[in-house]
Amino acid sequence: MSLKPAVIAGIGSYVPERVLSNEDLEQIVDTTDEWIVSHTGIKERRIASDDQATSDLAIEASRAALEDAGMSADDLDFVLCPTVTPDHLFPSTANLVQAGLGAHNDMAAFDLLSGCTGFVYGLHVARQFIATGEMEAVLVVASEKLTSITDWTDRSTCVLFGDGAGAAIVTAGEGEPSEKGLIGFVVESYGEHGHLLDVPAGGSRRPLDAEGLANHENCLHMNGPEVFKLAVRGVPEVAEKAIARAGMTNSDIDWVIMHQANLRIIDAAARRLDIPDERMIVNVQKFGNTSGASTAIALDEAYRDGRLQPGDNILLVGFGAGFSLGAGVLRWGL
Repeated sequence: MSLKPAVIAGIGSYVPERVLSNEDLEQIVDTTDEWIVSHTGIKERRIASDDQATSDLAIEASRAALEDAGMSADDLDFVLCPTVTPDHLFPSTANLVQAGLGAHNDMAAFDLLSGCTGFVYGLHVARQFIATGEMEAVLVVASEKLTSITDWTDRSTCVLFGDGAGAAIVTAGEGEPSEKGLIGFVVESYGEHGHLLDVPAGGSRRPLDAEGLANHENCLHMNGPEVFKLAVRGVPEVAEKAIARAGMTNSDIDWVIMHQANLRIIDAAARRLDIPDERMIVNVQKFGNTSGASTAIALDEAYRDGRLQPGDNILLVGFGAGFSLGAGVLRWGL
């Protein structure tokens, strides 16, 4: 079977209006702006309003991506929503996005739960449907309202997270799959380390009860030092595998967008990959960690400000809950 190249036809992002600065956090928990910046690189993050859910953020980002692609919601065959903060356990957030966009019913829609690797995983899944000709247009919209599962009494985690969404429309291109669009992807799972980053209660293993609620077990818990070690080791490994699968070397990569978790992780991984700072796209200082949406938001920002040029090779890398890892190489705008 002849495979088609899967290309990004349009992208978009959305972040809420409310800004929560480090100075604001000093009034909430025992921390300082100096400590947060020195340990994470984050200066501020965006916070969704009480009446905004994950699907609301996703719909805004999706509309921007559809506009960029010159398409309507009825042109889509599939809505894929990577998220760890769905509006509900069911229906899926993707179903709600489909309805919110006013799209037709003759399409697939489901959520993908792979934590901070969500956008990379989502592009990888979309690529398969497009390459085989099974579908013609897939919306991948990674969206998170992480502040809804943040323990605001835990100073080690509450300083990290923000809300936002990023979207891409993946369609079929012309030519060879090895020459354009989404070229080479590698996804991995270190499932034995899943306990290092989790929400302890609220699932079938441990239903949420009054005691769990009192202990904030419905919120995100993280062993930061161990996650840091896994990321610094795993990110360069999975990145180099994806670069090799794309038939390239590190020197062929024009831009690198890692999951915007922590500036120290990004810097350490970049050094191991021998990628110069000027090729790193970083916006963690403005938006904090938006989980799976972070790479999509950074990609859209670099596109909108003109940094991305046709023919540029871009490396996307995600890492997070699972423990999941994923990397993909795409050639921009051809």
